[in-house]
Amino acid sequence: MKGINLLEWYAGEGFRIGGKTRPSEMPTTVLFTLREPLGVVAIITPWNFPWAEPAWKVAPALVAGNAVILKPASLTPLVAQRYLEILEEAGLPKGVLTLVVGPGSEVGDALVAHPAVRAVSFTGSCEIGGEVYARAARRLAKVSCEMGGKNAVVVMPDADLDLAASGIVQGAFGSTGQRCTATSLCVVHRDVSRRLVEAIVDRARAIRVGNGLEDGVGMGPLVDAKQLATVLHYIEAGRAEGARLACGGRRLSDGALAQGYFIEPTVFTDVQPGSRIAQEEIFGPVLSVIEVGSLDEALRVTNGVRYGLSASIYAADANTIMRFVDVIEAGMVHVNSPTVGGEAQIPFGGIKWSGVGGREMAEEGLEFFTELKSVFWDYTGRARQTNVY
Repeated sequence: MKGINLLEWYAGEGFRIGGKTRPSEMPTTVLFTLREPLGVVAIITPWNFPWAEPAWKVAPALVAGNAVILKPASLTPLVAQRYLEILEEAGLPKGVLTLVVGPGSEVGDALVAHPAVRAVSFTGSCEIGGEVYARAARRLAKVSCEMGGKNAVVVMPDADLDLAASGIVQGAFGSTGQRCTATSLCVVHRDVSRRLVEAIVDRARAIRVGNGLEDGVGMGPLVDAKQLATVLHYIEAGRAEGARLACGGRRLSDGALAQGYFIEPTVFTDVQPGSRIAQEEIFGPVLSVIEVGSLDEALRVTNGVRYGLSASIYAADANTIMRFVDVIEAGMVHVNSPTVGGEAQIPFGGIKWSGVGGREMAEEGLEFFTELKSVFWDYTGRARQTNVY
């Protein structure tokens, strides 16, 4: 549904692309701006949202008038292929949208380096995103990189703990934690820590892991063996650093689960803010709980990571909430709701190591794929008698 919502919203934006008018210092001059397409743009998307990611990048690029080259992740190319086929069936001229499939080290590198590609929109890891940004910017192309996250939920003593526990579990274990906005940290006031952790663990243990297409299944597999190994590595790192495993932590391999990359929803407590599981993106169903004694300490812990994508607070006091909104270093802030999610009509993206070069979705997502032109129109037809400019 998210992909459909995005397509519908950007279809309407086709009638709203425009500039702005401003009064001139000269009484006979009209000032206005225009938005123009860039030309050829490259879009590189990840495997975790094989339909929604191409939808929210390709749609604004096409509506803005560009020719688009889409490179989906090698793990999930068929959804992108079907997307292109549907657009062509709907009347999109052939050649306006081109699909290329292959390793990022070959196909992606070629797109980033090609002089005809005027802009690159990338979603993926910080390491690769940094290289994409540096290489494309070096030849003065426009670049937008949406990268990783280490997203925290802060829970204060006056929070609705049932609501907080449900939101944290949804954010941490939905999509098996394989989304950039997944909840990876729970920063909780020590006055309510024990009760909150009990509620989280009870809900995590109740999640049925299995084939996501089956009724009653609450969490599916990791994407491949490499990601499974990464998640298990971080679980061992958490143990080695002294964190307490409150639940989960094992690969599931009974019966049909042996054929996939399934792991238990995992919760660590007694986590130190400087530990690896508190600092590094895991991209799996692993939640680290950190106790704090005040809102200021919670903000220091939450801002003490290199990422700045999404953050959430569960609290009732308006002053507490607004201080969090003001001080938190994140591109997106949720109040009494999970860290995950976005809507077509509001910008999506982060700061620090989570994003650079602009926002996605909303008007900002379309404006990235345009060039801005300022027009100065003197309609008198006479020579100007001033050098005000």
